[in-house]
Amino acid sequence: MLKRLGITAIKAAVPLMCLLPFAAMAQDAAAAAPAPTIDKGDTAWMLVSSLLVLMMTLPGLALFYGGLVRKDNVLATLMQTLAVACIISLVWPIIGYTLVFTDGNGWAGGLSKIFMKGVGVDAVTGTIPETVFMLFQMKFAIITCAIILGSVADRIKFSAVMIFSVLWCILVYCPIAHWVWGPGGFLGGIGLTDYKGVGGFGTALDFAGGTVVHISSGVAGLVAALVIGKSVQVNQSSSNNLILSVLGASLLWVGWFGFNAGSTLAANGLAGMAFLVTNTASATAGLAWVLIEWMLKGKPSVAGAISGFVAGLVAITPASGFVDFGASIAIGGIAAVFCFFAVAFLKEKLGYDDSLDAFGIHGVGGMVGAILTGVYASAAIGGRAGLLEGNSAQVVAQLISVLVTVGYASVMTFIILKVLKATIGLRVDEHTERSGLDLALHGEKVHVYN
Repeated sequence: MLKRLGITAIKAAVPLMCLLPFAAMAQDAAAAAPAPTIDKGDTAWMLVSSLLVLMMTLPGLALFYGGLVRKDNVLATLMQTLAVACIISLVWPIIGYTLVFTDGNGWAGGLSKIFMKGVGVDAVTGTIPETVFMLFQMKFAIITCAIILGSVADRIKFSAVMIFSVLWCILVYCPIAHWVWGPGGFLGGIGLTDYKGVGGFGTALDFAGGTVVHISSGVAGLVAALVIGKSVQVNQSSSNNLILSVLGASLLWVGWFGFNAGSTLAANGLAGMAFLVTNTASATAGLAWVLIEWMLKGKPSVAGAISGFVAGLVAITPASGFVDFGASIAIGGIAAVFCFFAVAFLKEKLGYDDSLDAFGIHGVGGMVGAILTGVYASAAIGGRAGLLEGNSAQVVAQLISVLVTVGYASVMTFIILKVLKATIGLRVDEHTERSGLDLALHGEKVHVYN
């Protein structure tokens, strides 16, 4: 009896013993797969990049816009930008981040990280702390909401700015950002397998925000200008201090290196290439704008020069991680031509009052850059080929992403503005608009001494 039991036990143990090597191999494999670790170099670069992108808004965009408006609206314009920075700094970690960068579906993320739930000191994204990644992306959301106000800075109510920023960030920016950058996003998100893209043309490319930031904000600015209506002083020269605008635009140029090169999320060779093409496109567009203006108007203006290099920065943004040096020259030059004619002729022809040309520069420049990304993308740079390397479908994918972004941003921005117009109102009264927003809305004014 004991002998039979012993034989039975040995028979039962043999299969288990055979599995032991495989169990050991599984343990070795698990041990071999490195856990996500923080790279100090990457983290340092991303901390700097986050600061650079914030500098684009404060003080960059604030000064750029502040110098272009009438002197009685300078403080109000600065205040709008300050308010947006404060508001989105709360909205983003509370709900924006989770709606973009967590698993949900192709249209929106989930709520698993609402109020930064589960994001502690040990949380890692790639090779950097998740808190750093969250902050970097937050700066994008801030400047996107702030850009919109350039279209209506001289006539929108401050209360409307505050509520609009919250609603627009949640309802417009977050969905588009998820579609392009989020897990499973249907335009070009991460983590997609065997996905052919909308219409089977592949996923869209947007390295640092051509659709997410510039097209969405530019189109929203145009819709805001149309809904709110023209300024009562639309025919008057508004620039009060181009020195401020030059300083602000220069800070935008410097900060943009964090915007584009920082989007690599690592201190590596791709970051260096993104840095190079960003600078090249900006310089090319600035020179091209000056030359066009010189030929057509007889004099190259300071306002034109800064508008030009900002247009180049906008256009290279979606392409910055996918193109080489030569392509960046072409993108900068082409963007300058399209943006110049949008600002100098299209606006007058169609009769909309885009006060500080948010649509003419960011909207048009973003569209040009997104489409040209599909033309000039190089497999050797970003792993994806464009039209010039035989992949014509990439241009179609880019066009689809532009159309989807324009359509969604237009409709949702229109709805938000109409709701606010019917409730709290959007526009200051005519007397306030004529006399200036600074004193009427904030009880302060800029004192000019001779």
